[in-house]
Amino acid sequence: MPDLPTPQDAAEAALFSECWDAVLSYADLCTSGSAAAGQLATEAFTHGIHEARSVTARTKTTGRRNPGLPRIPLLLNSVRTTAAAWEAHGQGHRLDPDLRLWLNSEKAARYTGPPLHRPIALRGLKDLQEPDAALLWLVEVEALPLPAVARRLGLDPVAAAEELGQVRALFRDRCHRNHLDTPMDANCRSYARLLDAVTRSPGAETPEDLSQHLSRCVECAEAAACLRLHGGGLPAALAGGVIGWGGLAYLERRRRAAEAGLAGGRTDAAADTGIAEIGEAAPRIGRTGLLVAAVIVSGLALTVSLMPFGAGDGGDASARGGSAEGRPVADSGVSSPSATTRGEGTLVSPEPVDAGAEASSKPDPEPQGTSSSSFPAHATKGTPGSKGSTTPPDSTKGPAASCQVKYDVVDQWTDGFQASVTVTSVEALDSWEIGWTFDDGQRVTQMWDGTVAQDGSRVTATAADYNKSVAAGGSFAVGFLGTWHDGNTTPDAFTLNGGRCTTAH
Repeated sequence: MPDLPTPQDAAEAALFSECWDAVLSYADLCTSGSAAAGQLATEAFTHGIHEARSVTARTKTTGRRNPGLPRIPLLLNSVRTTAAAWEAHGQGHRLDPDLRLWLNSEKAARYTGPPLHRPIALRGLKDLQEPDAALLWLVEVEALPLPAVARRLGLDPVAAAEELGQVRALFRDRCHRNHLDTPMDANCRSYARLLDAVTRSPGAETPEDLSQHLSRCVECAEAAACLRLHGGGLPAALAGGVIGWGGLAYLERRRRAAEAGLAGGRTDAAADTGIAEIGEAAPRIGRTGLLVAAVIVSGLALTVSLMPFGAGDGGDASARGGSAEGRPVADSGVSSPSATTRGEGTLVSPEPVDAGAEASSKPDPEPQGTSSSSFPAHATKGTPGSKGSTTPPDSTKGPAASCQVKYDVVDQWTDGFQASVTVTSVEALDSWEIGWTFDDGQRVTQMWDGTVAQDGSRVTATAADYNKSVAAGGSFAVGFLGTWHDGNTTPDAFTLNGGRCTTAH
């Protein structure tokens, strides 16, 4: 496995430490095993850093701003492009099967095709000054608390909330312009002004005809998610639009890591990476320290998938506009960011999930034919139905329950939903198998942190290789995407290794 690039200075060493675990987390989603994930992450990280350095060099040489992404989303894009190169050069068997299908679809082509056809969120983020884009990404997608982000970017913590509000407004403005610039048919264009008006007001109701249009048109639904700064959909819009495949899964992973305080970054980056000064002999020592620290942090971040979590808090900030071509809103005048402790944050917000909802550990990639960024921003939680259920192998009567289950619908749209199942086991486990019964004919289409099988209404999930062991009183979780039609009520008859489970309310 090739070495990571040698940091050019202490500031870049701190940046490496902050970015590596994010890259490895996404690479793990994209691959079929930990060895492949490590190699994909290393190759992508190396290519991404070289690209970032070349952009910086061109900016210094020409004095002109080169539209680009902040470091973390730039590196995540590098993971996607490196995975595409693997697929093109005969290494596709090492990638997630659903990612391979996506890479060979029109959805992937949007990210490399004509600029005006690329996702609105990707174009909008690139149109911001890099400090502004970094502020928006770190808070909304990496789920870091605003005070920590302010310290990292050298901002005034007191004014950070106001600046974040301004950046959100700037992002909305750029997305609105990009939406109007996008080639669209007459039907889409007829809804453009109405969509802008409806998404500006938190209390505005979406007219029925517009709602139906958004349920059918992916591009307009993406635009709605970017324009609607209230309601908790911005993080999902950013992750899905910028990363592409697996954006929602990555979003939930980063939230879990942030809540556990394991999302990378250090209070004292120089001390943690082993780089105090960069001299003649320092690069080798610095790189060794960096790799050790990065591997430890990445391993800890990935183990967070075994832990349940609660939703962070999101919020809407009223903002005033400004020019991204002038001084960035989040520009503090500090030439290099300082590395600070990363802590708790937001999902799905901030929130592709509604605030207050819980999510699973490895919200994986979208199911075939579905994009996280295409979920209509106006979709509601649906109307629960009630159908006859299939009697599971276990009855609710019997010995004392061996576990407790918490089931959460994280997000729901017209005909699909995302949910998590968190299980707390009374006894220690060497491996596990959980089951439940759907009452409304729901179907699981994608699962992470477990292997799924479904027979009629009965669903069974078995442990992945990395999360089989559970301590007594410990918890584990699986997350999944599914489809529903007539209703989406909470399933019942939960079991763990054949034993009955109680349901937490």
